[in-house]
Parts: sequence; structure tokens; C-alpha cells
Amino acid sequence: MDTATFTATAQQWTHMALVWVGFGTLAGLLAKAIMPGRDPGGAVATLLMGIGGTIIGLGILSLVWRDSHVTPISPIGFVVATAGSFVLLFFYRLLGGKFFTEATDTNTGVGVSLRSLRRRGTTTTVYRD
Repeated sequence: MDTATFTATAQQWTHMALVWVGFGTLAGLLAKAIMPGRDPGGAVATLLMGIGGTIIGLGILSLVWRDSHVTPISPIGFVVATAGSFVLLFFYRLLGGKFFTEATDTNTGVGVSLRSLRRRGTTTTVYRD
């Protein structure tokens, strides 16, 4: 491989990586704007969630729609990237304890089987037998 070919290939890969990072960040920001409530994580979490959502969304789309080359620049690619970021944000909140938390009995200090579901700033406790 000569120097000119190597340089052209390196520029192409760098360009594609920057496109994926840029549009992944936009998709992550849009997913955070769509999902209501306070968001865990900061700018780095948004960046990584957007890039991961872009990879997951476009990967699934490329498996389903095999005859075309979809990039995050295309409108359908951006919608799918945002949907992938939205799904990642949902699971991030779910696993991070934003939806369900466990509690302990205040009298005995022993863990009890309860879950609390946060709705509109109030806590509703559901007991399991």
C-alpha cells in the first residue's frame, strides 16, 4: 500500500468516525429531550449513549434492510439512531434505579420485599407477599 492510498483511507475512516460521533451526540441529546424527567449522567454519558444508540439502531436497521447502505446522515438513519439512544436511556434509567427502588423496614432494619414506583414526585409503595 503506497502513501497516497494509506492517507486517503485514513482520511475516510476519520471522516466516518467523526460523522458517527457527531450524529450520535445529536441523537443522544434528542433522546434525552424526548424522554421526560431528570436525566442521570452528564455530557459524557449523553455522548456515549448517543453513539451506542446509533450503533445499535443502525445495526438493527442494516440487518432488517439488507439491500441499502444507511448512515446516520440520512433522515431514516437519524430517526433510528435516536430510537436506539432512547432505548438505551430507558434501560439506563431502569437499571440505575430511577423507576424502581428497594427499601428496608425502618423498625427492624431488615430488607423487605417492596418496590417503590416514582410518579410525579410522589412515592407509591407496592408490597409483595
